[in-house]
Amino acid sequence: MSVKTKNQSVKLKNVVVLDEKTLTAIAEGENVSVKQTDARKFNPGRPVNKQSARYKRLAKQAYYTKQNKLFVSGKKFYTPNVISSLHYSKNAEKNQHDLGSVFNELSEHVCTVNYIGRTKVTGYTFVLDKRVNVELNLKNCKFGK
Repeated sequence: MSVKTKNQSVKLKNVVVLDEKTLTAIAEGENVSVKQTDARKFNPGRPVNKQSARYKRLAKQAYYTKQNKLFVSGKKFYTPNVISSLHYSKNAEKNQHDLGSVFNELSEHVCTVNYIGRTKVTGYTFVLDKRVNVELNLKNCKFGK
């Protein structure tokens, strides 16, 4: 669409035609969203190659980040070799060796966490006065609601 003025031709981009109802709403100070005519939103202009190695790597990295956030937030989770649900709880005091503890669904202590990585959580517990190392793989954990 172009508008001609005195010996000039000016092209208008992103022209939106508003009806009377929308104009009165804008004049009254209401928030009005105006749709674009081509209905494109967050379009980079080219298709995404979902078979590329980069796309697969970023998708996997996003999944691991999501699993880690769910663990740290204290959501209930299930591991393949444990029947009952578990959940993580942070320690109130700042101790560099103990980051928190894992409890079962009856709020019984299962293990003390000493490392939280991107995909792995390590901890320890004592069984018959012997220290037993515990390792949770966040890739295999199923988080409940």
